[in-house]
Amino acid sequence: MYRDVSSLNTYNYGDALYWDARYVQEAGSFDWYQRYSSLRPFVRHYIPTSSRVLMVGCGNALMSEDMVKDGYEDVVNVDISSVAIDMMKRKYEHAPQLSYMQMDVRDMSIFHDESFDGVIDKGTLDSLMCGNDAPVSAAQMLGEVSRLLKPGGIYLLITYGDPKARIPHLSHPVYNWKIVLYIIPRPGFQRPAGVSSSKSHLEPVPLTEQGLIPSDFVIEDPDSHFIYVCKKMDEGAAW
Repeated sequence: MYRDVSSLNTYNYGDALYWDARYVQEAGSFDWYQRYSSLRPFVRHYIPTSSRVLMVGCGNALMSEDMVKDGYEDVVNVDISSVAIDMMKRKYEHAPQLSYMQMDVRDMSIFHDESFDGVIDKGTLDSLMCGNDAPVSAAQMLGEVSRLLKPGGIYLLITYGDPKARIPHLSHPVYNWKIVLYIIPRPGFQRPAGVSSSKSHLEPVPLTEQGLIPSDFVIEDPDSHFIYVCKKMDEGAAW
């Protein structure tokens, strides 16, 4: 018997039972935050179509399907919810470019070190940050992501967390990441009439030495999403 989702609070976001119940009630496809069409410029720029890509917290989103339509050849999808994974396995059983596995992103030991060229996270770290033992859960997940990335590989994080909330978790020296930040407005955002801007969300945001947004930088949409491009560095690696 599944619990009523309405009785579950944010502290269940790291709990498979919460997500199983939610996907039972919401069986249709849903993309958190942004659809692939909005994220495509970033994905295509940093992750070649020949890459082996890991989608963490895939849920029932269309993101991976859209990537395959755009030429990606190998997208591995994991989610803590067996309900979501079973649903997606059935839906894409005839799509050899897509595979689905039930897994907790805090322990992905089934995969060998340096197994992936790219890891994409659209809201999964945010979910862990809303749950119990958030700093521990975040460190476990990010440690696994770092372990699974090949040198030169990319962790693409789409989040509501601004640098003050995310950089402390992303910047641990053990991950050995170089981080570039973009800010993208929420879907449907319109500037007020008569207001123009020379800013492009396709341009990276300048950061201070502390990895924060400069105090004079204006974020036009208060509900923007932040895109962190974390490149796993090694000796000789460069942008």
